[in-house]
Amino acid sequence: MEMQAGNSTESALIKYKEGLGMFTQKMPEFARQFNAFTEECFKEGALTQKQKQLIALGISIHAQDEYCIIYHTKACLDQGCSEQEILEAVGVTAAFGGGASMSQGVTLVQECISEMNQLKQ
Repeated sequence: MEMQAGNSTESALIKYKEGLGMFTQKMPEFARQFNAFTEECFKEGALTQKQKQLIALGISIHAQDEYCIIYHTKACLDQGCSEQEILEAVGVTAAFGGGASMSQGVTLVQECISEMNQLKQ
């Protein structure tokens, strides 16, 4: 997915949820199994859900997966991550992914933080 000017991160989340809903109707058992797997992966354990979301955000940035970047930036905020924690995760990701990771972090991640914080107000 390439974000177009004027598209908000909220509309991308809606688009993702709609696509997931359609896929779930067509592949219900697969979707159920996948959802159960990811719920288990993100369950509180030795790592907190907050830490797991920061890891997922870093992986999403490195993979250049814009839907997941938006989804996990929101999840980081929902788990109580500060902007500083998120930006430090961007920095660690950039250490591995170089300029491509940095470009997502300084554009899409910051746009998501800004939009999600405005929605909370």
